[in-house]
Amino acid sequence: MFSVSQLYYEFRRIWKAIKLFFIISGPGIVVMVADNDAGGITTYAATGAKYGYHLIWFLLILIPVAYYVQEMTVRLGAVTKRGHGEAIFAGFGAFWGWFSLIDLMVVNWLTLVTEFIGMTSSLRIFGIPPWLTVIGVCIIMLIMVVQGNYWTWEKIAILFCAVNLIYIPGAFIVNPSMKDIMHLGFVPHLPPGGFTNELFFFIMANIGTTIAPWMLFFQQSAVVDKGTKEKDIPWGKVDTFVGSIITVVVAIFIVIVTGTILPGVNIDDAAQASRMLMKYNKYAGAFMAIGLFDAGFLGAICISLASSWAFGEVFGWAHSLNNKIREAPWFYGSYFLSLITAGCVVLIPKAPLVLITLFVQVVAVTLLPAALVFLILLLNNKKTMGEYTNTLWQNIVTTTIVVGIVILSTLYGISALFPDMFK
Repeated sequence: MFSVSQLYYEFRRIWKAIKLFFIISGPGIVVMVADNDAGGITTYAATGAKYGYHLIWFLLILIPVAYYVQEMTVRLGAVTKRGHGEAIFAGFGAFWGWFSLIDLMVVNWLTLVTEFIGMTSSLRIFGIPPWLTVIGVCIIMLIMVVQGNYWTWEKIAILFCAVNLIYIPGAFIVNPSMKDIMHLGFVPHLPPGGFTNELFFFIMANIGTTIAPWMLFFQQSAVVDKGTKEKDIPWGKVDTFVGSIITVVVAIFIVIVTGTILPGVNIDDAAQASRMLMKYNKYAGAFMAIGLFDAGFLGAICISLASSWAFGEVFGWAHSLNNKIREAPWFYGSYFLSLITAGCVVLIPKAPLVLITLFVQVVAVTLLPAALVFLILLLNNKKTMGEYTNTLWQNIVTTTIVVGIVILSTLYGISALFPDMFK
């Protein structure tokens, strides 16, 4: 039996650990929840409508996949005190450094456009015109960064992360069958129709929305900007693991919502799913729309920062949220420029928004293996990483992830060229 004093000191120890976690946590949770961006919400909604609960087991596999990839950025950032862009330049030279930076800038800007597409389409459901959404979002994001404090920005971002959980009550509202979820969702199997080109597309899309190149750049730079030290790495890993669980749990609840209410319906975007859901349950549809806006907003604030951080790292300019605008004009200038130009694209009449969204998904998945290879090589540099070098087990897991993505990408390409091969 514990004495009163022992219980008191145990409580103090646990409370101190909890407070320390909330101080250290942030980059992992933010990057993971933000990965459920506008494109991700659409992917999960379409997956549930197309395959019901049949791919829930596959989403669960993505928890360790996302964790093992992102925790490497925690170690790399805490040890080297460099962002990912700077680390690639230092480790592989100017050619690969510029290759990575240019790819990041282009894909991030296009992805940022898709976030504005999601935000404007979701608020249009409530009668808010796109131009007002773009202006409002840019103002809020401006306020978040100009106060010159990383900690404040991060805590505001975490509040928006909490809004992303709105899909959980949304799933309970539609009253799904728990028996069907357990039987069809958690036992690995191929959905009805088997091994098809369309199944490849959905698998690749779900991987691409769970792990993206911008996430590597964002979390490593966030770790550096936050001032995470080597002794904080264990807490950074916990932060990342918690974020991995949250992002997949939210994805599963989105699949449950559309799998319950919209089975067999072809969904082009999450806003369309929201309008369809409103015909069955106005609250479920409203939750989907609110979550879509929040997802686009989280994606926008993280992706724009990932580009600005990398931009500043490579050119050696001040690039911290702890700097005022006058101290880091190029950092904030690139941030505002990417926001304003991406927001303006969605206001262009007849802009090919659907084509942009599809192009971003394809390019992101295509570039992912190369980005992961760079990351693994950097984590195996014993001179730089010291005791935080990848272990044999970490190399086995991460290499398996890269090989798996390459194989799936190749099979998807073959199935696209020869659609009858896997029927």
